[in-house]
Parts: sequence; structure tokens; C-alpha cells
Amino acid sequence: MASAPHLDPPQRLVRALGADSPWLAALPSLARDALDRWELTAERVVAPGGRGSLVVLVRRADGTPAALKLRAAGAGAEAAALARWDGHGAVRLLEAAPEADALLLERLHAEVSLRSLPEAKANLEAVSALRRLWVPPASGGVPGAPGSPGTGSAPPVPAPFTTVERHTGRAVDRIRRHTPPQARSLAEEALAVRSGLLADTPENLLLHGDFRQGAVLSADPGRAHWLAAGPDPLVGERAYDLARLIRDRLHDLMAGSGGAARTRRRIAKLADSLEVDRDRLRGWSLYRAVESGTRQLAAGNRADGELLLEFASWLRD
Repeated sequence: MASAPHLDPPQRLVRALGADSPWLAALPSLARDALDRWELTAERVVAPGGRGSLVVLVRRADGTPAALKLRAAGAGAEAAALARWDGHGAVRLLEAAPEADALLLERLHAEVSLRSLPEAKANLEAVSALRRLWVPPASGGVPGAPGSPGTGSAPPVPAPFTTVERHTGRAVDRIRRHTPPQARSLAEEALAVRSGLLADTPENLLLHGDFRQGAVLSADPGRAHWLAAGPDPLVGERAYDLARLIRDRLHDLMAGSGGAARTRRRIAKLADSLEVDRDRLRGWSLYRAVESGTRQLAAGNRADGELLLEFASWLRD
């Protein structure tokens, strides 16, 4: 791989990981190895890109376009999820070397996401994509999940996936440490809601984990028009996955009048369209907004953190 400047990591990634990140220091070597491994020719880095990965548009040896993704963490879980979906509703996995943080993906149009559509149309397409993603995490089904045979307790979650319970549990201490005094009751309510929801989980399905309009990209003709990308896959209930979509276009929602009422209507409409319990969706939306808000505050992003906490306050009983 040539050490061309256009393969430098975008500033969003550098800010998210920190300029002294060991993974960023190793990134040139990881990229060279992946390009050599799969005989790829680099074209350009996708910018602004994500906060935990570098995506390089490439050409395969036969000239077909693809995308090389290098993840700072979680490459194994993403590869496993994409393999499970096998191109249905999500970007297709072409090659994987999780031990080297590298995935080779079909190329989508990263500059064209559902955010380019009017909100109502974007939500219709989002619902269509989610219907295809919510499958048992392993072929053969999960007892008690919709469409799966049998009843009783679900089997152990297959590696390398983790559960919503374990994933959200990692944030509990941070939420308590970084919640400002005026929002402490809100944070405690969110944590109590989480505990209640986890005490009675209705299903264990493979989830995208970070599903939002910006994660659903346009594809080439011959494929479904819109495909999900960038999963942080988890195993749990559909309401958790749908909750992130509730606050999409957050700044527009907060800037307009009647934002709280619009949010409640959005919850009702999306829950009904996907046969998800409204109260569970509201609860996970509350928890996820508080978790994201305190994460932003911990990172020093005060404005975004306070905005998310204000949004969360709309969802209280």
C-alpha cells in the first residue's frame, strides 16, 4: 500500500480515539497488510467516517469496487452478524480477518443515507430494513423468539455476540458518575427502567445495535435499494434496537415546537408498524438517551450531552 496522504485517518476518528491511540499508531501497518492480503488497490478514505473505524474505498484485483473496513474493536462481532444476515437487509461481507481488525465489504454509497429522504419516507425504509435484520443470532432459532419453535429459556448467546443486558451494564457506573446534579433523578429513573425491562425480556434476536437513519445506505442496482451498515451487534429485544431511531434528526426535533408530543407520536407509529410494545420502546428510548447524554458529557461535549438529557426528560412517565 502506498503511504499516500489521502489514507490518513479522518479527524473525527482521531478525536474519538485520541491522538495517542495505539490502534491509530498501528493503522498504517494494518491497512497495508489488509490491502496486500486481498490484493486491493486503495482509492480514498471515506470522510468524515465513523468514530471507531476507518473505511477505505478500494478495487479488487478484478477491478470490482469494494470497501475495506478497519475496526478499532469489534471486528469479529460485526463479521459474524454480517455473515448471519448474508446480505439480507445489510451490506454483504466479502472477506473477513477479524484477528487483523479487517473486513472487506461490498461498496455502498456512503454519501447517500436515509437522512437524505423526507422523515416519513426515511422511517418507512428504516422499518423495512429492520424487519430483515431481526433474526435469531444462530440458524435454528431461539426458543421464545417470534417465529421460532418451542418455548422456555433461550440458549446461550453464540460467540462473539454479547447481550443487551451485559452491554448496558457496562454504562451504569458512568451514568451515575457523569450525570449533573439537576438530572440525577432522571438518570436513576432510566436505570430503574433498564432493570425492569431486563427482568422480563420477551425475545433474544440479533440486533444491529446502532440502528439509525444515517446507518442505512444506498446500494447499487440489483440489490435492495437501502442496506444497513456499521452494526455494533447485540442480542436482545427489538425495542432496544428501535429506540435509537426514535431520536433521529434530534436537533430538528428539539428546535421545533411540540417536540415532546411529536416524539410520543413517533414512538407510537414506529412501535405499531413493527409490532413492538410502546411502553418498552419508550423505556429503552429513555435509557438510551440518558446513556448517550452522559457519554457525551464524559467526553466533554456539554451541549450535546445536555440536549440528549433534555430529550430523555420528554419520555418520563
